Amino acid sequence: MPGGVLRRRTLFTLVTAGAGVLALPGSAWAEDVRSIDLGGAPDRVAVNPVTGLGYVTDPQAGTVSVVDPRSASIDEVLHVGGEPRDVAVDAKAGRVYVANPPAGTVVVLDGRTHDLVSVVGAGAGASALAVDERADRVYAASGSTGTLAVLDGVSCTLVALVPGPKPSLAGIGVDPGRKLAYCASTTTDSVEVFSIDTGKFVASVKVGRNPTGVAVHYDSGTVYVANSGIHHMSIVDAGTRTERKTVLLRSESSALAVHQGTNTVYTNGGQNGIGRVDGTAGTLSGELSLGINPGAVAVDQRTRTVWVTDPLHGRIFLVRDF
Repeated sequence: MPGGVLRRRTLFTLVTAGAGVLALPGSAWAEDVRSIDLGGAPDRVAVNPVTGLGYVTDPQAGTVSVVDPRSASIDEVLHVGGEPRDVAVDAKAGRVYVANPPAGTVVVLDGRTHDLVSVVGAGAGASALAVDERADRVYAASGSTGTLAVLDGVSCTLVALVPGPKPSLAGIGVDPGRKLAYCASTTTDSVEVFSIDTGKFVASVKVGRNPTGVAVHYDSGTVYVANSGIHHMSIVDAGTRTERKTVLLRSESSALAVHQGTNTVYTNGGQNGIGRVDGTAGTLSGELSLGINPGAVAVDQRTRTVWVTDPLHGRIFLVRDF
């Protein structure tokens, strides 16, 4: 195997996987883009900026692939069972969280050893995750019931299961400083605002068609929303709780991520690739074609490397200096 040795880890049962490296020819960005073959159907991705490792779920295989960008290879394959969807990392606490919607649970892994720490009930259909590193809290939104589960990251217990104002919730983003959580509602084209202090939903913001992805810039409190049913991204003002602006994209966007240090937003709404949005100006500042229909997007807050899944071809792209 190119780039390293694959170690297979078992949490419930053993699985197999392969890895490889592909350089992209004929592009100005070729030297800054790598593609790693994961196999299967990679779905969501999260990155630990402390270790540099990426975690990629595959709901069909019931696995999480641990990807090392330094060797451009799969370091481990963890079988968490069920149909893992979203994944989130608490770099401060050294934990990795994986949502399993059919079981209504969140699997908790040790971020260093990748051993199983706990499995926490989070309500039926819990599928979208966000972490509040300051408060050691994990939030899991349900795509089927619209409930919001609040988990204690230290004790690995369910603190509260809050009924949502809408029948289903998609993506979720947390603003730790302002103690707010934002949940996308695809059925009502809105973002539902949850107050962490009161434990209640306190507002609803109309955005674009079929919002699915949410991310928050911590310093400004600006909320970015990926609208999968229309060619634009919504920018929500935290103070007025209104859609302040929309950014026209080349295609529908279902996922996005914010680099906190530069307030740069990366989205899968590019032309066969990803788009880059200047969050301060609220304008599209660049596009990068990867020749694929991109899936989930994550960004390493330390290196600014953008991770993009390719579900159709079983790969993940690592994009540097974009």
